[in-house]
Amino acid sequence: MTSKEKILENIKKNNVVIDSELPSYENFGITFEDKFEKFSTMIESVGGKALKIDKKDLDKTVQNLYKDEKIISSNVEGFTLGNFDSNKEEDPHNLRNIDVAVVKGNFAVAENGAIWMRNEDNRHRSLYFIAQNIVIVIDEKEIVSNMHQAYEKINFENGGYGVFISGPSKTADIEQSLVIGAHGPKSGYVIFTKS
Repeated sequence: MTSKEKILENIKKNNVVIDSELPSYENFGITFEDKFEKFSTMIESVGGKALKIDKKDLDKTVQNLYKDEKIISSNVEGFTLGNFDSNKEEDPHNLRNIDVAVVKGNFAVAENGAIWMRNEDNRHRSLYFIAQNIVIVIDEKEIVSNMHQAYEKINFENGGYGVFISGPSKTADIEQSLVIGAHGPKSGYVIFTKS
């Protein structure tokens, strides 16, 4: 037997693959006792703000946040201050003068301050990014701790558009200085409503 054959024989003899069980992914990811508090901290770190209010106070809250804004687009049920129907517009460029977009969010993620947006009632996805200011309204029960739980909630069966949004637009490309409202909404609020 040559040296090469001895080496290959030893490799075969000692190369035993042990069939081991894969680790469990149940309860994977960090969880938070107070998910709203963690979400608030994370959204504020990227220039946004989270509020928790009674659903009946939505009009009053938005009016207090944006006293001087004139053009408001919304399809959120129970919100009555909307005076511009973005769904009637054929060209999404016509949405450029919207001062405030009040839109529905599906759920929020505490660990990173993100909101899953898949509003089937919204004709133009550009509304989330072209309005001067954005208010995302979510039921207070629709908040998860981490992205693992978030992906379990997302349904891809019907396809379509969906996006995670966190805070207003921002950039830190220039001199490592954070600029809010650089190329999208200047301000972003996430309002959790309780019934």
